[in-house]
Amino acid sequence: MLSKIIVTPSPHISKPMSTRSVMLDVVIGLAPAMLAALYYFRVKAAIVLATCVITALVSEWLCNIARKRPNPAESLGDLSAVVTGVILALSLPPAIPAWAAVIGSAFSIVIGKMVFGGLGANVFNPAMVGRTFLTASFGILMTSWTVPATVDPNMPMISAQGTEAVTQATPLSWSKQALKLTDPNEIEQRNVYAHNVDDHIGQLFLGERGGCMGETCGLALIIGGIYLLIRKTISFHIPLATLIGTAIFALITDLANPTGSISVVGHLLGGAMLLGAFFIATDPVTAPLTRRGMWIFGLGVGLMTMLIRVVGEYPEGFMYAILFMNAVTPLIDRLCKRVPAGGKPHV
Repeated sequence: MLSKIIVTPSPHISKPMSTRSVMLDVVIGLAPAMLAALYYFRVKAAIVLATCVITALVSEWLCNIARKRPNPAESLGDLSAVVTGVILALSLPPAIPAWAAVIGSAFSIVIGKMVFGGLGANVFNPAMVGRTFLTASFGILMTSWTVPATVDPNMPMISAQGTEAVTQATPLSWSKQALKLTDPNEIEQRNVYAHNVDDHIGQLFLGERGGCMGETCGLALIIGGIYLLIRKTISFHIPLATLIGTAIFALITDLANPTGSISVVGHLLGGAMLLGAFFIATDPVTAPLTRRGMWIFGLGVGLMTMLIRVVGEYPEGFMYAILFMNAVTPLIDRLCKRVPAGGKPHV
């Protein structure tokens, strides 16, 4: 008597995993960054977080109704909309108005996700689509950086007109100012800007600097990233490749212009680098499938981010880098196809 052989398509997963369990792990991994944001930016952070998450859930529910889904609320249980809302919120300035957060979160879900067919069909990371739209539409709101509530009140600050918060330049803004000073007579001022960043590495690590509310505390993001790696929710390939690509470009820049560039550590801890490397670039829907593809993708994200930071006008380039690499992910998958056992390489 012949035994029955069951053949199923990939992926073949050795442990029980579901979309919900993966997304729940991501939310838990982001918990340290959320707690740090609440600690440093208090009520403002809570309002932005709640607004983005609730708007993301409502937007997906309304899209399901528009698509005449039998159970419009069913897809909300996979927590993917929650993850999009949290990541978007953490990538926004704490003082951004609630109405702008609503627009950005709705745009992330409707245009960045549901227009393509929902989870698994989107080409671009939805949260970064929303952040890019807000940056293009409300540039001033997206570059008003609130000073953390724990900062020494004696620290020199600049009052922001029209807001309740007190703002200060971010480390990457200082870096951009240094790079813009090309006159030989401005070398001393250029050094001041660059050294101002490197003198505050400890604050970058702990989060006591102005910036997007979930990107300032490197320690919280590293803890969350390690959790995801231990849980095997993500692999190390994309985060490591992203950080290596960033470090290589930053080192070359530092060697070529030692008086006007910040250190490698400053670039790794500054801006969205850690949040992006662990929680955005590793999005399984928009990242390559093979290990070789992941290395290419991560290196591309790091190099593109640094190219924008150093050469472009915008001090932070991660969101543009991730969207660009999302666009070429199908090409990377095509170039890095696995060869089946006994098969011929793809031409």
